[in-house]
Amino acid sequence: MSNLVRIIICSALLIGTVALFWTGNWGWGILGVLITILGFVTVFFHEYMLIAQWYMRKQNMAAAEKWLRKITNYEKQLIPQQHGYYNMLIGLIESQRAPMQSEKYFKKALALGLHMDHNIALAKLSLAGVAMAKRNKREAEKLLQEAKKADKNKLLADQIKMMKDQMGMMDKQQIRYNR
Repeated sequence: MSNLVRIIICSALLIGTVALFWTGNWGWGILGVLITILGFVTVFFHEYMLIAQWYMRKQNMAAAEKWLRKITNYEKQLIPQQHGYYNMLIGLIESQRAPMQSEKYFKKALALGLHMDHNIALAKLSLAGVAMAKRNKREAEKLLQEAKKADKNKLLADQIKMMKDQMGMMDKQQIRYNR
């Protein structure tokens, strides 16, 4: 259902709720207010995205993917601020299956915009992992530095340190193969 239809339905619910209060049906009016608030929340936070994020927190990637695939046309179904997050979630799911294929989703998520710094750091960290897999050390180092800079709350500090250690091991392997 598009956001325009949701807004129209929520507006009709709001008018109905005001009419309930006007006629003195306070109990039904309060229930109407709660339903109207729930409707307006789904305009800004799509229910499929919320359910998919909940499954991702539970580490159930198959269920999260099922709910994300129900969003057939994200450009029409989601508000523009959620487009980047949709692509990031798809990229996280795709990185479990085929890490090289997830690069385009993370790049698109960064291009569309992510509002939270730790999400930007997560996308850049994932792109650094893809760059390391492609043996592109310079790009991986650059992305790791950007991820470290974006991770202001140090939520991904352990993962960034682990990635740097893996890059050091990659250098040692390179030296060993060059001999």
